Amino acid sequence: MDEEKIFIPDLSVICDKQGLEENKFVGVPELIMEILSPSNQSHDLVMEAYMKYGVKEYWIINPMLRVIQVYNITTDGVYEQTEVMKEKGMITSKILDGFVVCLEDVF
Repeated sequence: MDEEKIFIPDLSVICDKQGLEENKFVGVPELIMEILSPSNQSHDLVMEAYMKYGVKEYWIINPMLRVIQVYNITTDGVYEQTEVMKEKGMITSKILDGFVVCLEDVF
């Protein structure tokens, strides 16, 4: 029997309403954002799990370095870094049409 995995990302975008239950979502979000803190710098294992489950876009927001990294899943099912910006500029989601983040507003 497969072990049930429960993740609680900092931010997630859910487009599949069928997975919404009373107080939780059962399924895979389209986009997940994790905000790093000094106590959770290691994100490799979580990133691998998100990739395995097919999260299409994964953002890592590092306020200490003022950096945002964006990863998109390829047709081979692996993450490819598609953007990285530091301190200023605009990052656009590849999967959410019209979703743009201005780094100056974040940091």
